[in-house]
Amino acid sequence: MTQETTTASGAGSRDSAVRVVQAPAGRFSARVGADVLHAGGIRYARAARFDAPVDEPPAPGTVDATGFSPSCPQNPDPAGLDVFGPGSARPLPPSEDCLRLTVTAPVDASPGENLPVVVWIHGGSYVSGAGDAISYDPTLLVREQRVVVVAVTYRLGVLGFLGDAERPANLGLLDMLAALRWVSRNVAAFGGDPGRVTAMGESAGADAIAHLMVADGAAGLFRRAIVQSPPLGISRHRAAMAATLAAEVRTVRDDAPLEDLLAAQHRAARRVLPRYGLRAAMPFGAQYGFAPLPPEDHLASAWSRVAPQVEVLAGTNAREAALFVDGALPRPLVPGLGRGLREAAVHELTRTVYGRAVDRFVQRHRRAGGRAARYTYLGGDAHHPLRAAHATELPLLLGDPDGWRGVPVVAGRSDAELLDTGRTLRAAWAEFARSGRPPTDVPALLRVD
Repeated sequence: MTQETTTASGAGSRDSAVRVVQAPAGRFSARVGADVLHAGGIRYARAARFDAPVDEPPAPGTVDATGFSPSCPQNPDPAGLDVFGPGSARPLPPSEDCLRLTVTAPVDASPGENLPVVVWIHGGSYVSGAGDAISYDPTLLVREQRVVVVAVTYRLGVLGFLGDAERPANLGLLDMLAALRWVSRNVAAFGGDPGRVTAMGESAGADAIAHLMVADGAAGLFRRAIVQSPPLGISRHRAAMAATLAAEVRTVRDDAPLEDLLAAQHRAARRVLPRYGLRAAMPFGAQYGFAPLPPEDHLASAWSRVAPQVEVLAGTNAREAALFVDGALPRPLVPGLGRGLREAAVHELTRTVYGRAVDRFVQRHRRAGGRAARYTYLGGDAHHPLRAAHATELPLLLGDPDGWRGVPVVAGRSDAELLDTGRTLRAAWAEFARSGRPPTDVPALLRVD
């Protein structure tokens, strides 16, 4: 992987050394730290607004990959889970030209080393987040576990997950497929094994991976899947809601200013909330029967057909819905409940939105001849209202205490606890990516079936 290494300074490099990596996609100047190499903001495809992505051809010359990928334009996160951290720490200016990825690899990895590869698909209800958000920094995972991590930024909301007869649907999923194709062609140059790719995602990112398993063109692009807290309980029977959303957004021209589209997205999300119940908690998402997905009534059989080809680690947090019920949001989903009723609501919403559907997903996968492990994350302060809530495992897998500081899901947890407990979880997830071996029970942290 190594060519000339020089020292550079500037906003992207932070006075770090720069190394040039030669890959089939081109020559990339990457930042080099003490333990890891970051090649950031690499364009994997291009797409005009509401068009399918076109894979990026090999770049002439040397591409500056010392910065970060821009975020997709978005409204504020509806879950209040601000993973961007302090604005000065990692500015990710929004841009529709956001089809970018960042590779983080061990600094001494070499071509042909065939390290396991983890492709990170961020969550955010399909409307918020970014692959390079500071809370998702994979440095600790790469340094400790000697894996290559590729973080993908893709189109969100009305730009990526709402289509109809005139506007293509599932553009964000098509973006992810383009990113996976880039990984397959190029990750070996960074020391990764293109035959040992694990797609890892949380929440909407996990939901996306479950659907990528049955997407046209996905065969062979990833061997394993880590599916954390997918809201599969609300991902079906959404066609009528999507049509309602599209009708609202259709009042804005395709070439309208970006702020007009985002305002229409906000109006559309509010419009469906009282009418479509829990499904409207994540109004944007995969649309069945539009490329690259099968019709909804073919979905179960499609998952069964691919089961032998993909090893799965899927799970939920014990109290997912606590993030939405117990006051982490600006406006709790279920306001005005006493403690006992709140806990009952947490339990039932967790099972309805996440747990039962993940159970069915894993059981179907096994019946069809696939390998699948089912985990439940139990961790967190036993007395904290957000213990084992949605996203509370993320600070143990990605980022560091500084990157998560001030975010509700780490409240009541010391930096030392996050680092020490995180090392255990990172090792378990990396071992699955390395060998397909599922994690084992960890008292008070993880229960595995």
